[in-house]
Amino acid sequence: MCIAALSLAGARTLEPRPPEARLASPAPETLEVDASLFATQNLDWFDGQRQRQVPAKLYLPSAQAGVGTVPLVVFSHGIGGSRDGYSYLGRYFAAHGYGSLHVQHVGSDRRLWAGNPFSLPARLSDAAQDAEALNRVLDLRYALDQILASEQGALFDTRRIVAAGHSYGANTTMLMSGAQIEQQGKTVSLRDPRISAAIIISAPPFYGLGDPAKILSGIDVPTLHITATEDIIQIPGYVSGLQDRIEIFNAMGSERAAPKVLAVFKDGSHSIFTDRMGTGGRNLNPKVKIATRQLALAFLNAIPARDFRAMDAWPLSNAELVAQFEKRAP
Repeated sequence: MCIAALSLAGARTLEPRPPEARLASPAPETLEVDASLFATQNLDWFDGQRQRQVPAKLYLPSAQAGVGTVPLVVFSHGIGGSRDGYSYLGRYFAAHGYGSLHVQHVGSDRRLWAGNPFSLPARLSDAAQDAEALNRVLDLRYALDQILASEQGALFDTRRIVAAGHSYGANTTMLMSGAQIEQQGKTVSLRDPRISAAIIISAPPFYGLGDPAKILSGIDVPTLHITATEDIIQIPGYVSGLQDRIEIFNAMGSERAAPKVLAVFKDGSHSIFTDRMGTGGRNLNPKVKIATRQLALAFLNAIPARDFRAMDAWPLSNAELVAQFEKRAP
């Protein structure tokens, strides 16, 4: 970038500005978030109909908000995660005026890592079965019901409820947003009409369930897809990489005119989008997290305003990190 200097009549145009007149470069953003800008609350719900615990963590802006003014993100973790994960997103969203409700899925949460390590592949396989995939969507729906009926419920703008998730949580998010799958010869839709947009991070495909275009084409809300060139899921009997994420982006909403955005970071890893530090590169990790939350916030702000200028500027300001950026808007 070059800055044109204006010279006044009689001034020496080549004379440098005195130090006090030079423009200071803004300090780079750090991963820390000012703790005075947000508050958190742990919630321990129990769905009696399913006899299932639904723990959650709510991030809220500290600033006083009027009734019906706070947009809400409902976040689903990846396999083996918990309500405490993805806090770098929750804190940031809340500091910028959003509620962020992080739901823990007890059938596929951090308890998978406990116990005999030799039986871990079996536990992971059980967590990926249809019953748990269904329960995860019902967890989000139940949590959304509970929070909207709570004492904080009046704060939220029910026209701006966004589903978000990473990895297995991205699958949950897609189902919540209108993905349709075939079960026993019948088309099953778990779409929640309250969802107005979706943030889909490192989404694996719906293996064995048919054509991705058929599954995903009916999603009619704006979507943001985030991944990395080395975003590889590798567990016993299962490998999924970048090309799967690209195919999901291409198939998403092909029958609708909803905006969708794809951001692919250079290098990285699948778990770089979690709270884990160092994975994907010690120097790269915090940069990707900062850029991810900035892009997510730009997306959240752009959708209701139909103003994508901040999103268009994002790949330019993060050029060293970005391998691919694509925006398809109606």
